[in-house]
Amino acid sequence: MPKPAKATPRATDTGPHHDRIRALKARLKKAGHEAFLITNPTDVAYLTGFLGGDSYLLLLPRAAVIISDSRYREELASVEHLARIQMRQGSLAETCALILAAAQPSTCAVQSESMTLAEHAGISNFLGKSRTQLVPVKGLVSPLRAIKDQGEIATIRRAARIQEQALLALLPLIKPGMSELEIAGRLELEMKTRGSSEPAFKSIVAAGPASSHPHYRPSTARLKKGQILLIDWGATLNGYRSDMTRTFAFGRWPKALAEVYDIVLEAHQRAASLLAPGRSTREIDAAARDFIASKGFGDKFGHGLGHGIGLNVHEEPSLSHVASPTTLTPGHIVTIEPGIYLPGIGGIRLENDYLITDRGAKNLCTLPLDRTWATL
Repeated sequence: MPKPAKATPRATDTGPHHDRIRALKARLKKAGHEAFLITNPTDVAYLTGFLGGDSYLLLLPRAAVIISDSRYREELASVEHLARIQMRQGSLAETCALILAAAQPSTCAVQSESMTLAEHAGISNFLGKSRTQLVPVKGLVSPLRAIKDQGEIATIRRAARIQEQALLALLPLIKPGMSELEIAGRLELEMKTRGSSEPAFKSIVAAGPASSHPHYRPSTARLKKGQILLIDWGATLNGYRSDMTRTFAFGRWPKALAEVYDIVLEAHQRAASLLAPGRSTREIDAAARDFIASKGFGDKFGHGLGHGIGLNVHEEPSLSHVASPTTLTPGHIVTIEPGIYLPGIGGIRLENDYLITDRGAKNLCTLPLDRTWATL
């Protein structure tokens, strides 16, 4: 059995991660809990800067403790100014229970969005008759993550530059006969050579009729002359994601898809022009959705208009007709990505990332959206 770690106070410090932990502790206190166990690895990364995973962050009244293992000993040395590092000998659940038993908080909030039933049962079993009660909560960290600080904004902007430069390097190399998988592989290589640690998500490269599948998975299908090509891709820099979509034609645009492209482009521009603090996400979605419906394609645009991006490629807020509305706030970074999908023919989607500012919104992407540029 590992010895319980003593939770001692940490020295007051400054910096974005200290600020985030302080803000979270204030939310925790307001919710009426003495301790909080953060098991979502992305939330741990947001609060500490540690991207390794397989670790918990435990906030106690007078301390913060990262529970990890020897694989990350050296990497965690960089965050010792934020939290005590507890290297576990047994399971995460056992070590967490020992620390809680020593600190004796009356309640410890746990993340209902990410904690599994097995994790909850494991910690509860090790706690035994301890006075500490585990209380499932949700939404304590995500509102903090939704508002990006200047460092986060700069990182996402740099990720967007990486993905744009990668695509520009790839476009002259794309030719009929290349497979979707080959194009995706080369694009991801171009991003990695420019500093992206991994794709922001599984790259979507869809040729011809396959582009009518919004979340298509690339295959060995080969690009043919006269087909369209939809590419939805993103880079990852220091854990932060970017996300863009462009749709191209090799040669002349098929008449039906040329018309659809122009409709999607105007829908994108209408929605983007309304982005501003105080606006409702539902209102932004409606601007694009209603315009597409007015052109007779309402049933061909089923997904939400956009989403927040950050350490996850899909974060709050959600710009959707089915999600609860959120008021846009300076610091939100959201995508605008209307699409029209015609089964058996093809689909068009155009996506950029936008930062909500004090007065409106700033486009973080620089690649053109017009159809002339998208003709290869």
